[in-house]
Amino acid sequence: MSAYLPSLLGGMLIGASAVMLLLLNGRIAGISGIVGRLAQGIGLTTNLAFVLGPLAYLLVFGGWPVVQITAGWPLLIVAGLLVGFGSRMGSGCTSGHGVLGIARLSIRSMVAVATFLTAGAVAVAILRGGGL
Repeated sequence: MSAYLPSLLGGMLIGASAVMLLLLNGRIAGISGIVGRLAQGIGLTTNLAFVLGPLAYLLVFGGWPVVQITAGWPLLIVAGLLVGFGSRMGSGCTSGHGVLGIARLSIRSMVAVATFLTAGAVAVAILRGGGL
């Protein structure tokens, strides 16, 4: 159980922050929208609180979590661009559709999440089949 505790607590914090943003500001906690509004200078305080969350992690735990990325830069860049394109095309990202959209029983969000998951599974199958 203790191996899953950080993930459980992280999920609870994401859910709590999403609910607070919705109740207090009437905004959906979609990271692509938050970063987009931040880039436009809209709602700086609220949006900065979401974006600077990792700094709170650093202060609390005294270091960054260990992350091992085995893919090369070209693949990471293409993947990032595809995620950005998809979130614009889908009018939101996995956090907005997945966390609050499904909780609000939004059909559009359910279709979007199903599409995200299917595309991810297909991409993994193609990359593993291609030896990447």
